[in-house]
Amino acid sequence: MDIAHLQLVQNAMDSAVKANKIAGLNLMVFKDDCQLGYWQSGFADVEAKRPFTKDTICRMFSMTKTITSVASMILLEEGKIDLHEEVYRYIPAFKNLKISTGKGRDSEIRNASRPLLIQDLLNMTSGYTYGAWWDGAPAGEHLTSDLINELNKDITGANRITTREVADRLAEIPVSFEPGTAYAYGLSADIMGALIEVVTGMKYSDFLKKRILNPLGMTDTDFYVPAEKQARLAKAYSSVEDENGRHLELFTGPNLGISNDMSRAPAFESGGAGLCSTVEDYMKFTSMLTNGGQLNGKRILHKKTLDFLANSRLRADLQESFNRNMEHLSGYTYCNFMRVAFEPGHCKAMTELGEMGWDGWLGPYLSVDMKNGLSIVMTMQMTNAGTTDTTRKIKNIIYSSLT
Repeated sequence: MDIAHLQLVQNAMDSAVKANKIAGLNLMVFKDDCQLGYWQSGFADVEAKRPFTKDTICRMFSMTKTITSVASMILLEEGKIDLHEEVYRYIPAFKNLKISTGKGRDSEIRNASRPLLIQDLLNMTSGYTYGAWWDGAPAGEHLTSDLINELNKDITGANRITTREVADRLAEIPVSFEPGTAYAYGLSADIMGALIEVVTGMKYSDFLKKRILNPLGMTDTDFYVPAEKQARLAKAYSSVEDENGRHLELFTGPNLGISNDMSRAPAFESGGAGLCSTVEDYMKFTSMLTNGGQLNGKRILHKKTLDFLANSRLRADLQESFNRNMEHLSGYTYCNFMRVAFEPGHCKAMTELGEMGWDGWLGPYLSVDMKNGLSIVMTMQMTNAGTTDTTRKIKNIIYSSLT
């Protein structure tokens, strides 16, 4: 590893902060179970000038899906679920799945031609989305937006809608295409969280703590931030560009049923977006994956399961659908709630065959590269971020440092 070249990471981070692209961020890189470096820049609270540090707690949003992926694989290893099983066998409300492919709220609704399968959830081929982005969206997507709006109100109010109830409510909403025929990013992982509750007989958070979080020592990872840790929670910002240049605006609202202050345990434990964590905690999780499923003598998954994840591919027609929806992820496929690099030369940043992970709405990023023994975790809290240009620049620095 060219450690001197790796130090260019700090310049990339500082430049993004100076340009008001990001309020603050940090990064941790491990190789072969050894820390290569830790970097931080900017603020977790701009107004209070509180720096972004190693113990800053961040809302992970969609990076939660990587933990839901591992939770699902645990049950797969133990023979408790099967990828080809129908979801309704665990959540009966999905027995009579509906579909709506027309345009608008009043589009025709009919019976789906086949049941929803567990693999449809894991690969985002279920037909469930994150809501309607235009008036001409199918009826189910408008109904999904209505449910998300209701969840946003509930989490800041009564806090009564549970994980299982969300799944039952989604079962009443028509999907946007026949299950297993196209790719659409959406609420599939939230349904999977409810299914895991049914299979295990445990609250989703309890299962995660018992099988993943506690064994790995992930003490700062949960579905809420208790009072004694609230001072470490980063604020969220939007990066806004107008005629006066780029500036930051504080974001305080809920999103996808996740509260901004995360101050109380939610009734809805979102398998797709609900966790908060730190860069150190997520590195424990990431290193476990890179190390073939174990860390510090604690085995979470078996090596063959990790090989299965790294070698998973969408069917050719589904890959075409993914490519249309996720052009920024050229060279990747999407399986088991993770991106997987299968054509590295087509990717928008340097990577390795089989590299996998995901990101989140506020910009956290996870990368698992078993071939090179490389683990990357970045956290930030910038709205609508996903994988940013800063993330790609930093990843290029890291990979070009490999010798």
